[in-house]
Amino acid sequence: RVPPAIPPPISPLSKYKIALCQLSVTSDKERNIAHARKAIEEAAEKGAKLILLPEIWNSPYSNDSFPVYAEDIDAGGEESPSSLMLSEVARSKKVTIVGGSIPERSDGRLYNTCCVFGSDGELKAKHRKIHLFDIDIPGQITFKESETLTAGESPTIVDTDVGRLGIGICYDIRFQELAMLYAARGAHLLCYPGAFNMTTGPLHWELLQRARAADNQLFVATCAPARDVNGSYVAWGHSTVVGAFGEIIATTEHDEAIVIADIDYSQLDLRRANLPLGKQRRGDLYQLVDVQR
Repeated sequence: RVPPAIPPPISPLSKYKIALCQLSVTSDKERNIAHARKAIEEAAEKGAKLILLPEIWNSPYSNDSFPVYAEDIDAGGEESPSSLMLSEVARSKKVTIVGGSIPERSDGRLYNTCCVFGSDGELKAKHRKIHLFDIDIPGQITFKESETLTAGESPTIVDTDVGRLGIGICYDIRFQELAMLYAARGAHLLCYPGAFNMTTGPLHWELLQRARAADNQLFVATCAPARDVNGSYVAWGHSTVVGAFGEIIATTEHDEAIVIADIDYSQLDLRRANLPLGKQRRGDLYQLVDVQR
């Protein structure tokens, strides 16, 4: 690898509970924010130290809605009630939150953005979706995020109380190079808030999660919205936690749910000893180049 891979650092917590809050999303933004807060608080009461929310949890998932529901995250306060809530509840419950994603407005552009808040309530990282969801399967689904959204320019890896996290949003999971890059930067866990649809979800959602985990020998966690069959965009659901051997640790169906699972980073060393892929890669034949490093 160029530059060489970084071993995962020692995590402040090597064993902890993770929660995936699969939420129903409505057109009522205030309701969505209050509902997400309640779910986070419930997950914290169940012992979770890392809590994930879905992609676009404060807004309907549509190009018409993104400009209307967008927030200025950098301005904060009243300009971003969604991130303000996440900061407050992270601090009050002393949990790390991967805050799904919301539409972000910045410098006249719109982004699909995930905020990561530490247990002190501080914004630790902000990931703007790198790969926009532009898809056209005739007779089944057509959606083009690029009609309203701008693609992010940077991979996002962040050190937290629950280890080093690599962040992607939905369509980002299809690009194995991003996951490989995060693994080479020493990630313990990849988090993908997502909203796969009823066409690609049954075929690819679980497949891609397990592939990213097995290929890179690390944990993968995803969180999706609950399914609304009356919505303009119908999500597949099935929020999931995958282990470093590609095994399903915990998952759910398509209704609202809080999925709780145990994470144990000692499994990373075990699986990498079982299958020493890092030592077996043929750097003389192929290389992963981390351009920004």
